Order: sequence, then structure tokens, then C-alpha cells
Amino acid sequence: MRDPYEVLGVNRKASAAEVKSAYRKLAKKLHPDANKNDPKAASRFAELNAAHEIVGDEDKRKAFDRGEIDAEGKPRFQGFEGFGAGAGPRRGFAGGGDTHFESFSFGPEGFTRTTRGRGGGGGGGGFGGFEDILRDAFGRAGGGGAGRRGGHSTFEAEDFGAPGADVHAEMSVTLPEAARGVTRRLQLPTGKDVDVKIPAGILSGQQVRLRGQGMAGQGGAGDVLITVHILPHPFFTLDGNDVKLDLPVTLYEAVLGGKVRAPTLEGHVELTIPPWTNSGRTFRLRGKGFPMKGGHGDLLATVRIMLPEGGDADLDALMKKWHGEKSFDPRKDM
Repeated sequence: MRDPYEVLGVNRKASAAEVKSAYRKLAKKLHPDANKNDPKAASRFAELNAAHEIVGDEDKRKAFDRGEIDAEGKPRFQGFEGFGAGAGPRRGFAGGGDTHFESFSFGPEGFTRTTRGRGGGGGGGGFGGFEDILRDAFGRAGGGGAGRRGGHSTFEAEDFGAPGADVHAEMSVTLPEAARGVTRRLQLPTGKDVDVKIPAGILSGQQVRLRGQGMAGQGGAGDVLITVHILPHPFFTLDGNDVKLDLPVTLYEAVLGGKVRAPTLEGHVELTIPPWTNSGRTFRLRGKGFPMKGGHGDLLATVRIMLPEGGDADLDALMKKWHGEKSFDPRKDM
């Protein structure tokens, strides 16, 4: 694999923010969904994610800069004590003295080095120590068992893979859609189209998570996190799980009473208005509000008396007569 800095198009002194910005720009450009006619798009995108796994992670970036891991995140062996040119009897596989060697491992503590000694015997004894080095360094690959040996960490392949980045997006739904639930198609910032199932009763600002639909990475794809916003409704407003409604009634309905048609999130119902109902009086319709765990909130319908537009001569005459004959002051106590 190429140098991860070269893949990302940044220099070695680039800040974390510069690395993140470069990655996002290239991810959008190189995503396979945006290059459906390019057979090499997937490999280039995978290379980009692998590079970001190194340079985008502070610890792995430092390890790479020190030469401890390569561009694929695999450990680089710095050499073993006792196997260089000019090694004397103390350093050989066989001979009279002790054999000293080093092993390298990468685990929770990071990159570590362990020096060991083994009493000198025949050639078989020295070679047995070298096998120990390989088993320790590669976590007994083929045996499948990771763990501790001789007090230092071993590693497995998954230690060097991490999931891809999460993708964040936003979408808006109507209040009735949020109440009953809906499935909507959404285009992500990556250019990919996904079907998003909005559960019934979701509130504005809550998120829907699509697992494994995010950016690809060495350890699997990240998630998609979608923040849902509820659009303003022409006459409903949410108050927790209760739905508020200003219900317009005529003057004669308020004075004489009667049944009026009132909207809810699930359709219309008939609401009985008692005679002599004042404007501002609120009626509670239980269970007609927004869904919640174990049921629904309530609908709070507040009466608003509305006069006919453009005026009415008969109503004018009635009010003048009523005003002259009745002494009623609703503001006397104010």
C-alpha cells in the first residue's frame, strides 16, 4: 500500500483537523456509489479508508511515524539482537554462552519489546527460542489463541482494523408522519440512497441509526446517524406528548352550544361545546395526542370564538340592542 500521507494528500505535519477535512473531501469524491462506472473505485476507496485508519488515529499515526507499523497497520520488526553481522559466540544459535534475543508485540499497551535469554546448548535449543519469538509476535497465528506469554502482549489481526467512520445526516418529517411512523428515502452526504424507517412517536431532535451503512473501514462499515426534525404544523403544536389545538367556533356555537368537528392526528372527531362557552376554554380529549410508551398523550383543544369576515348587518343590530339593554363588563375586576 502507498504511504498513507500520500493517499490522503497531506504532509506529515498536517493537523488532525486537516487530515479529517482531506479524508471527507476524498471520501465524497472516491465513494463507489459516486463512481459506478469505474471498476477501480472500490479499491481506491478502500485504500483511502485504510490510510485514514493510520493517519486519523493519533496512536497509530505516532507508531507509523516511528516506523513501528507499516502503511497497512502491521508491525515492522526492527531486528533481533544476536542476528547481525559480527555476532560472536554469545549471539549465535549454538555454542558455549547464552543466547539473547528480542521479540516485538503490539497489544493494549502499544508496541512493546521483550528481551530474553536462553542457556546455550545445541543448535536445537537456539532455534526453539526463535520459534517462541514468532509465536509471541504473531499471536500464534493458526492456533487462533491470543493472550499473554512470558508477561508481554500478543496481538491478533483485528487489533489493527477499526470500523469505518459514521455518517451524519438530517431529515424532516411532518407531525402526522412522526406520529404514525413512515419510511422515507434519503440521499446521504456520501451520495448513497438509503430507505429510512421512522418509528411512530419519534420526537424532533432524536436520531435513527442505520448500522453498517456508514463509511467502509478495515474493521467493517460505520453507522449512519440521522437526526429527525418535525416540520411545523398549520394548527397542531406539540407539548411533550400532548398535542395542542386552537379550535375556532362561531359566536352562536359558543352561546348556544352544540357539536363541532375537531381535527386530531388520526382524523376528525365530534366535540361537544356546552352553551355559554368562553373563548380560551380548553377541552381535553384523552388518548388523542402523540404516541408514547404505553399509549398516547392527550389533545388539548382551546376554543377561539371567530366572527364572520366582512361583518354582518343583523349581528351588528343585535349587538347594539344587547349593548343598550345589558350591563355586562368582563373587565370590571381588572
